[in-house]
Amino acid sequence: MREFIIATNNGHKVIEIERILSPLGITAVTAGERGIDLGNVVEDGDTFAANAYIKAKHAYDLCHCPVIADDSGLCVDALDGRPGVYSARYGGESLPYTEKNMLLLEELKDVPDEKRTAHFACAVCCILDDKTVIEVEGRCEGRIAHAPAGDGGFGYDPIFTVNGVSFASLTGEEKDRYSHRGNALRMLRDRLYELQENNSL
Repeated sequence: MREFIIATNNGHKVIEIERILSPLGITAVTAGERGIDLGNVVEDGDTFAANAYIKAKHAYDLCHCPVIADDSGLCVDALDGRPGVYSARYGGESLPYTEKNMLLLEELKDVPDEKRTAHFACAVCCILDDKTVIEVEGRCEGRIAHAPAGDGGFGYDPIFTVNGVSFASLTGEEKDRYSHRGNALRMLRDRLYELQENNSL
């Protein structure tokens, strides 16, 4: 098994990443698990891809080993794409996601079902070495519910629905099939598989 450092403090993301990449013999670990403090990274990019690269490059410069970073968020059509790249900071970084969800639902309280369309976006950046950078993006279309549902997932999963079911009501494997991160990670897995087949990984 080969270790990849995942540049996140979100344990849910690490589990999702390993679940999809493990068939390639990849083990996902956080920098903290290897005694490396990534500190605070200023995510000042104006796109998900820019922020994913900022996080990955910061981690690679400290770890000097393969790293993966992602930046993702919820884009609501009725809110002109908000919260978008500011999804984690929506309502304030310290605001729990249960309250972020309620804040967003309050903004949409008068929006009818047909106009509650939204999508999750995820950009993933993988830096293997000084010369090899892989960047992919995934997306998942859905709608915003009128109330939270489900006990699983994290973030905005309780209010984001696909085919009428919230992400928080799906198992991890079911969510992988639809999710923005699942889509992006499958693209990354395919790129890594090609490198593996060419003995470049």
